[in-house]
Amino acid sequence: MSDTASWEDPEFAHRAQENQARLTAGLRSSYDFIVCGAGASGSVTARRLAENGQAQVLLLEAGGSDEAESVLNPALWPTNLGSARDWGFRAEPNPHLNGREIPMSMGKGLGGGSSINVMVWARGHRNDWDYVAAQADDPRWGYENVLDIYRRIENWQGAPDPAYRGSGGPVWVQPAAAPSPVALALLDAAGEIGIPVFDHPNGAMMEQAGGAAITDMLVREGRRHSLYRAYVRPWLDRPNLTVLTGATVLRVLFEGRRAVGLAIEHGGRQIAIGAGCEVVLSLGAIQTPKVLMHSGIGDRAELERFGIPVVQHLPGVGRNLQDHVSFGCTWEYAEPLAPRNSGSEATLYWKSRPELEAPDLLFCQVEFPVPSERTAQRGVPAHGWTMFAGLAQPHSRGRLRLRSADASRPLAIEADFLSDPRDLTTARRCLELCRALGNARAFHPFIRGEVMPGNLKGEDRDRYIRDAAVTYWHQCGTARMGRDETAVVDGALRVHGLDGLRIADASVMPRVATGNTQAPCAVIGERAAELIREEHGV
Repeated sequence: MSDTASWEDPEFAHRAQENQARLTAGLRSSYDFIVCGAGASGSVTARRLAENGQAQVLLLEAGGSDEAESVLNPALWPTNLGSARDWGFRAEPNPHLNGREIPMSMGKGLGGGSSINVMVWARGHRNDWDYVAAQADDPRWGYENVLDIYRRIENWQGAPDPAYRGSGGPVWVQPAAAPSPVALALLDAAGEIGIPVFDHPNGAMMEQAGGAAITDMLVREGRRHSLYRAYVRPWLDRPNLTVLTGATVLRVLFEGRRAVGLAIEHGGRQIAIGAGCEVVLSLGAIQTPKVLMHSGIGDRAELERFGIPVVQHLPGVGRNLQDHVSFGCTWEYAEPLAPRNSGSEATLYWKSRPELEAPDLLFCQVEFPVPSERTAQRGVPAHGWTMFAGLAQPHSRGRLRLRSADASRPLAIEADFLSDPRDLTTARRCLELCRALGNARAFHPFIRGEVMPGNLKGEDRDRYIRDAAVTYWHQCGTARMGRDETAVVDGALRVHGLDGLRIADASVMPRVATGNTQAPCAVIGERAAELIREEHGV
């Protein structure tokens, strides 16, 4: 049965449910491949490995089902934040944000972040992928090869553009349907101040200085089409793919320097499951380094401080934490205007300084107010919209630290937003551009006026930036790809110094992509599966 035929087919759904019930009831003691995490990368890797019917693949997920209206209805995505579908991470108090603790949501459940995010499909800039290729010393990570992957996996529903867009792939991508007039106003406002407007954001626009466009979304027939639904769900009736939910990975098991399985918690008990060929960690930029550290992989001094036996000294584990940081600017509607689709339908990338090679600013229009907990105290209009504007290439770097040898204890997250002074300088320019866009003539028919920040200067402006700063939920970089002493994986995503263990998620990114991270994570999943299949001949 094709992926298209299985879409919302009740007969298929029943058959898949029965098959998975049988497979999980008769859980094997060992599988050829175990993929940990059914998010944006893990779903892709597991599906591609399972396409070889001779390979037994186990996909583990700590959360539960994605069968919920809050997941499937694009308009309800904010209701998942802080819910059981969110890991609910929280960063440590940050002196650069006036002592604030920033919530850092990450998806927990089938689909991971792709089941609770804003459904944006943003491929990244040409420079992003060429940088990855240089760090990996492998041209297959470069832009031209990655563009081929995107064309192969997309089922593009917009105007044909064969140079950049694909058709017939598993990932249903469409422009925001019937966008709000304020989304169209953003494109007109961009044109007013000299920023070019494109038919879509995932082609020529991201080979140059940037531009503005209507957002590409993973929405199909009005419902979220997560990467889990795109890749794994159509394969749930296969006998060689087992999807086990409610399974928390505790640590990787080794024989010598080879990964041979996992210790997991499931159904209130700890069990060990073997991996004949490989273990793939796709748990995200916080949970993947956590599992590595509890498995004895990380900075020797940090591990020994908690009595964790060292399997491999890799001081880069948990370091290089990056994220896009946003500073919301809000306008009040002249008349109430209901959000459409996900409530985020227009996007814009631009440069803070003309001499830059690529955009370093990221703007997502949100058709309702999105203050921080601190800026909400300034007063939020009952009806308004927000320019969710931020840094596409921040210089600040954070890190993750163990709190305990107990794998059930969360890590300490030191996000360190704005710790690099260059980011504050860029944030000031970001606010200037944001206000120029929101106050442009194109918006005059729709707004009563600017609510925040207003024309702030000096310390008042900087205080607003520190109070407004929030995450874009694009955490990455904590097990980065590279060849130096602080790299964690090589260009083939293998953990340095170990056999049978790879990482396939945003933690391997040497630097954060220019844009939302969901689409780059799909590429990481595709590349991981390709590399594994090459090595094992599956």
